Amino acid sequence: MSTLVSDRRTSRASPESSISPRRRPRRPVIASTVLILGAIYCLVPVLWVITASTKSNPELFTTFTFLPGTGLLDNLTDLFAYGGGQFSLWALNSLLYAGVGAALSTLISTMAGFALAKYDFPGRQVWFYAILAGILLPGITLAIPQYLLMSQMGLAGTHWSVLLPVLISPFGIFLARVYASSAVPTDTMEAARIDGASEFRIFTSIVLPMMVPGMVTIFLLQFVGIWNNFLLPFIMLSDERMYPLTVGLYTLLSKGSGTPSLYSLAIIGAAISIIPLIVMMLVLQRYWRLDLVSGGLKG
Repeated sequence: MSTLVSDRRTSRASPESSISPRRRPRRPVIASTVLILGAIYCLVPVLWVITASTKSNPELFTTFTFLPGTGLLDNLTDLFAYGGGQFSLWALNSLLYAGVGAALSTLISTMAGFALAKYDFPGRQVWFYAILAGILLPGITLAIPQYLLMSQMGLAGTHWSVLLPVLISPFGIFLARVYASSAVPTDTMEAARIDGASEFRIFTSIVLPMMVPGMVTIFLLQFVGIWNNFLLPFIMLSDERMYPLTVGLYTLLSKGSGTPSLYSLAIIGAAISIIPLIVMMLVLQRYWRLDLVSGGLKG
């Protein structure tokens, strides 16, 4: 009897177990190959910029290799001496635009997303659909209207003309709404209201700590987007002292046709401009790890 039962169980086994290892699809191998090729495609230009920044002008224009050159120190000295320290000023402007803009945009996105997720008010769905429509609009279509608006306000050519347009991020609001819906329990908010906590106290003491991982994600996306933004400051600003790194390095390239030595400065400036983004990723990734660990413990 036991022999019959075991035979039946064997016959009911999944068909995958009957497939020989040679016939099984090699999906992990294919996926790994695609990921490796994608990583190479993305990292080769970065590797070339890093190696090219170490080459002197003769090495840069006569050889094309990924081997480091001998002009790194000279390039660094010339870069920071250019225009009486103009590169350092551009870097400070980029930190101002990206740091302050990303911080304020994260706060506004968090408040708006939390309100859309946890409060019921007239027109909530209309506002949400308007935000979704804003995600679909490319930023290039808004650059000219924003410039005209800033000109009417008398802010064109100032730091505010670059900061104000980046404060409202439809994608950041959408991410904050999605995260608040899952990370902030409604029962906890109701318990705080019963204890007499105000809505401001609930938001600052309960909601914000729960939404830290989501806020870090929004901040990093906004920081990278503003740091790499070229069109908006290129249209808004006319004074080179207010340029961020993107527009400043573009001016070096545009002047390089008459002065080839500026190409080396633009390349090493581009390599240096990557460093803050790498530091941001390394510093903020611990918040994502904390969120994954806490989610595993809750599960």
